[in-house]
Amino acid sequence: MDRYLVISSDGHAGPPAAHYREYLDPAYRGAFDEHQAQVKQMLEVARSMRQNDEFVEKWQRITGGDGGLTAAYESEVRNQVLDEQGVAAEVLFPDADVLGTGRISASPFGSGLAGGAGTEPELALAGARAHNRWLADFCAAAPHRRIGVAIVPILYDIDAAVAEIHAAHELGLRGVLIPTRWFDQPAYHDPRYEPVWGACEETGMVLHTHSGSGPADYGLGPGMMAIYATEAYWWAARPLWVLIWSGVFERHPALKYVIAENGAWWAPDILAKMDEKFVGGHNTEKMGKAFREAITMKPTDYFDRNCFLAASTPGVEDMERRHLVGVGNILWGNDLPHPEGTFPYTRYWIRERFHDLPEDETRKMLGENAADVYGIDRAAVAPLVARIGPTREEVHGDQPVAPAPA
Repeated sequence: MDRYLVISSDGHAGPPAAHYREYLDPAYRGAFDEHQAQVKQMLEVARSMRQNDEFVEKWQRITGGDGGLTAAYESEVRNQVLDEQGVAAEVLFPDADVLGTGRISASPFGSGLAGGAGTEPELALAGARAHNRWLADFCAAAPHRRIGVAIVPILYDIDAAVAEIHAAHELGLRGVLIPTRWFDQPAYHDPRYEPVWGACEETGMVLHTHSGSGPADYGLGPGMMAIYATEAYWWAARPLWVLIWSGVFERHPALKYVIAENGAWWAPDILAKMDEKFVGGHNTEKMGKAFREAITMKPTDYFDRNCFLAASTPGVEDMERRHLVGVGNILWGNDLPHPEGTFPYTRYWIRERFHDLPEDETRKMLGENAADVYGIDRAAVAPLVARIGPTREEVHGDQPVAPAPA
């Protein structure tokens, strides 16, 4: 085919609060109304302290005043935007509005990317269920095009988490999002989480963590956001070595794990060091069999077989290190509708990052890897690809793609 199958491994979706309210169990709607009032107050405070008004104005201008937020919950609008961007299918996470406009809601009770941190566990689970129900309906409107990732707060009630994994699978969702951080609960090497990993493997639900969570010990001093942004990748990457070293992929060889919106550049060095420790040498001899306690293969073997990096809006360094990471382990993403993503210039950014790369590698990273990970029906999306997919000339040819970012 002359055109590329493009699958975004990182999109975000969610409706206005009133829509979410309908999907909540009735017993939690009063608490939801109170929580939304608190959220509104916090947004007002955040807007009064915001330092990026100039960017917000620019973003509204280049997106026609919408910011892509209608596409976060209106099915036909979403399809239209994806068509324009050349994206055939996408993996959907919660929390679409990162600018705090209040037009659409974060997942109820902070149950989304924050994993329900600081929220009463019962409310976090109720909010997650509401999002999962809404998302299942949203995905059902375009079933070959949308891969829904269920929110599952796993830190407090393991039995309830396992039940929600099975319920989300029955709804047609294809992945599970767990908190990136475990906060005051046991880390993910603890045996208490074994039923969670088993449920994901049994149902074929892809396990996910997503960048965004970090420590809460910065305060509001100078450089707070810059410090957070510098460390954010580490917090998102941390579960990888916890899951590998604790033998999760040894015990669950069919389990697939995706780290979303965290680049790929960082992986080769830490994995090389992990392999070095596994093989053993002078500087690890004193530790005996500590690095072989729970695994029988090198860490890179588990990474190659079980782990994938959804490198949204990949940078130059991600592409330069692709062979060290593994071309088959990299998934492209557009982060729609977040402004740090490729929207509304996805075709431009695809050309920028893949113009000089071999076609076979480009096809894998842009879509084929994701199709394998999520079991996407290639035949079902083929007519769509033939209509909207970027052409070889568009990606690798001599004529630049317009428009360039404003």
